[in-house]
Amino acid sequence: MIKKGIILAGGTGSRMSPLTKAVNKQLLPIYDKPLIFYPLSVLMLAKIKNILIIVNKGQLEQYKKILPDGKNLGIKITYAEQAKPKGLPDAFVVGEKFIGKDNVSLILGDNFFYGQSFSKKLIECSKLKNGAKVLLYKVSNPQSYGVAKINKNKKIVSIKEKPKKYFSDLAITGLYFFDNKVVKYAKKLKPSKRGEVEITDLLNKYKSNGKLKADFIGRGGAWLDTGTIDDFYKTSSFVSSIENRQGLKIACLEEIALSNQWIKKSAIKKQIKFYGNCHYSNYLKKIIKKSG
Repeated sequence: MIKKGIILAGGTGSRMSPLTKAVNKQLLPIYDKPLIFYPLSVLMLAKIKNILIIVNKGQLEQYKKILPDGKNLGIKITYAEQAKPKGLPDAFVVGEKFIGKDNVSLILGDNFFYGQSFSKKLIECSKLKNGAKVLLYKVSNPQSYGVAKINKNKKIVSIKEKPKKYFSDLAITGLYFFDNKVVKYAKKLKPSKRGEVEITDLLNKYKSNGKLKADFIGRGGAWLDTGTIDDFYKTSSFVSSIENRQGLKIACLEEIALSNQWIKKSAIKKQIKFYGNCHYSNYLKKIIKKSG
């Protein structure tokens, strides 16, 4: 069972400059919540309570204003600073002490996931004991992503990064589950031509050992990347449409924590005071009423 998770919230966010010159991308709003709430909610839905957030050097205090230590959510949040981006697998080197002897999940701080049965999928993936598992998503433009081919046993047999010719339409999303060997493997990776260690090389290490499995975000589920300004606003529009249509919130951290029985209503009341008079607080008030 995976009980630890890492959110990689570093990077320069250069494609969203000048906004990201003042504020880290993961603290910018996706509709009514900071982007960082969304990957954090994914780990919480997977029942992961011990979480490391890796941020850029000098931006730690920005995060602690909105997500101090996790006690208000019944979880434990710790932080690590990354001097400069060195590639996704570097998260396991930075987080080596945090990981210890445990298995771990990694989610990219700018990825958005949504789906009716997604919570069940997450809990199933978090039961990983050996090897690695990734979530795949069918896309219409596979040339823009790292994609994978699988066999009938859901094992990945081949991976290609942004193939020019059609190879597969199953994109590898930014959510990964690894056994403890990931730290050892990550430390041995060599930088690619672009000067960073690559997640594809790490996944290929597991694949070569026959230990890389896949699961799927099915039809009706959503995986969105918020790498550009247009992507950001498309994701915001998606969240706004769902929430206003259903009257339910996506990535309401307090609601997830209460559902998981990690906090009591009194903790939500404190959060309402912290957030102040706003739309999000009004939703939290409704949660308290519904819970009796």
